[in-house]
Amino acid sequence: MELDIYVVDAFTEQQFKGNSAAVVPLENWIDDDLMQKIAIENNLSETAFFVETKQGIYEIRWFSPLTEIDFCGHATLASAFVLYHHLGMTGDIEFVTLEVGKLTVQQLDDQRIEMSFPNQSPKLLEQPPTALIEALSIKPLLVLKNRQAYVVVLASVDQVLNISYKSELLKKLTPLDVVVTASKQSQHYKDLGHYDFISRYFWPANGGDEDPVTGSIHAGLAPYWANALNKKSLVAYQASNRGGTLYCQIQDDRVLVSGYAVLYLKGKVSV
Repeated sequence: MELDIYVVDAFTEQQFKGNSAAVVPLENWIDDDLMQKIAIENNLSETAFFVETKQGIYEIRWFSPLTEIDFCGHATLASAFVLYHHLGMTGDIEFVTLEVGKLTVQQLDDQRIEMSFPNQSPKLLEQPPTALIEALSIKPLLVLKNRQAYVVVLASVDQVLNISYKSELLKKLTPLDVVVTASKQSQHYKDLGHYDFISRYFWPANGGDEDPVTGSIHAGLAPYWANALNKKSLVAYQASNRGGTLYCQIQDDRVLVSGYAVLYLKGKVSV
């Protein structure tokens, strides 16, 4: 059996930036074990698989090289990019997920792809886990938590850029990951342009040491910073080595997250 496979750089307008995702369109679902093996072979943050169930409606699943992931933004964006630019899709797309409900996606006039996520605003933790505090080289201002990750708020952009961590301690926090974040307003940083806040995302237990760009966590970061900065529309930058830009808007119980994407390669995989 041969399957089409696309590799897309998400949340960027440049190849080799943003976060790469593999996208494998399917006519019918294949074995979970085979999907995991394909994801291991791809060795990217995620590989997305989707099956069309009705016109414009697709079941979608995401696998990291380590495990199935219950919510992935950049691979959803990559999947929509493939549908719009390579499979002839027009209009709204509805992705049906196992864990986070239905995700509605549309392509905007400026070619950004906008995804509607459930609002996953984090809650303040009075007593953060000891392993979390000991794993980080910089003391947090605040620690919050949502269903996906511990959200560590730092005092400045410089601290986000320079923080180091101990992977073995972060692995003790499984199944949750860790994101560190700060507002650009907390300290002027000339190279970050018009961004409202930045972040870095660490997930040694679930995918790898540092994720290049994490769309899903902005369903939590955007509501937090919208409240802190008194803004409903924000621009975010994830400050990994590859880096990526995300446009966020709060709409009641939904968070709209959008970004650009570019194709890196198209091929086939024989299984």
